[in-house]
Amino acid sequence: MSLDRIWSGWRAAYIESVSGSPSDDGPEGCVLCRLAAEPDDVSLVVRRGERAFAVMNAYPYTSGHLMVASLRHEPRLDGLDAAEAHELMTMIQQATTAISEAYSPDGLNVGANLGRSAGAGVPGHVHVHVLPRWGGDTNFVTTIAEARVLPEDLRTSWKKVRSAWPPHRSTT
Repeated sequence: MSLDRIWSGWRAAYIESVSGSPSDDGPEGCVLCRLAAEPDDVSLVVRRGERAFAVMNAYPYTSGHLMVASLRHEPRLDGLDAAEAHELMTMIQQATTAISEAYSPDGLNVGANLGRSAGAGVPGHVHVHVLPRWGGDTNFVTTIAEARVLPEDLRTSWKKVRSAWPPHRSTT
């Protein structure tokens, strides 16, 4: 089955008028900026670097779901300087190692939702989701009840991932 496409160029003006730009409350109203400022055991920050940090997702898709974010409040991936982008990617690599060690998953999801229309819950601050996946981890509860059953609490996940984090490697 193929997807048909119908050209309707006239709709571009309408889409632009209703989409606008995502609101960016700045660092004061940003949940990631607030988490970065709190102690690790309060915010569940797993690892801190000079330019990036990893934190457990408070609304996880699976146990072990974390986010790696720039420390600087920046909405665009291409707005990060080379050192920030390098540290962000290095920390993402370390997160995949830690999650693999802590959970032995069948696979991993690594992804960024850039902008509100792309699904970003925090569109004003660049962050990348890293989470373990297993064959069959979507079951009847997810399908029928639109709910997820997580076998461990966030603090337990935080301890597991934190203890499995690889030794610090230079990011510069």
